[in-house]
Amino acid sequence: MNASATVGVGTCLSTSKPLSIGLTPVPICLLRRRRRCLMIGAETEVELAASEAQPASRRLILLRHAKSSWQHPSLRDHDRPLSKTGRVDAVTVSRKLQRMGWIPQLILCSDALRTRETLNIMQEEARGFLEAEVHFISSYYSIAAMDGQTAEHLQRTICHYSRDELFTIMCMGHNRGWEEAASMFTGASVELKTCNAALLEAPGKSWEEAFAVAGYGSSC
Repeated sequence: MNASATVGVGTCLSTSKPLSIGLTPVPICLLRRRRRCLMIGAETEVELAASEAQPASRRLILLRHAKSSWQHPSLRDHDRPLSKTGRVDAVTVSRKLQRMGWIPQLILCSDALRTRETLNIMQEEARGFLEAEVHFISSYYSIAAMDGQTAEHLQRTICHYSRDELFTIMCMGHNRGWEEAASMFTGASVELKTCNAALLEAPGKSWEEAFAVAGYGSSC
């Protein structure tokens, strides 16, 4: 889409200047044709260069689940819970998104246990996440393992569940698909480690129009 950022715990590689947010700090990269770049850390928040977002902009959060536990190897991958570190990271990223004002009105979430637990912790930490409309999408778990298919699938599910009055949507899922989708939408290499989120923004009176403006109009 026309703008993107990454928030979470990890690194973001891109051609734009980095935005840092998170535990150590966690990088955020805003990529836009009209680019804005912020440096956001635990104690600082400095705007490096700015262009104002349009009032009707659509904002998409692509969040990878928090770190999962491998303590019980007999569990199916789908059923692995979060680790202690993952639980802490989920609290941190929810606080960062809340502070930035990126609170979703609609959440589309993989039904895997680790994504559901990530969402539950975020809802407990920030009331705005609890007030969002939530749908669990079983295909988000499987599509993420299929090369090059996640971006189009995300676009289709967003267009299916979204309404014109919903301006901020969060999709929660897995690598490698989420990383691929973020890179395709931004046109840059984006790395999403566990509990990293890519923040994407584009103008549009509807989600279909926003995707079309960004050059991804065929899948809605």
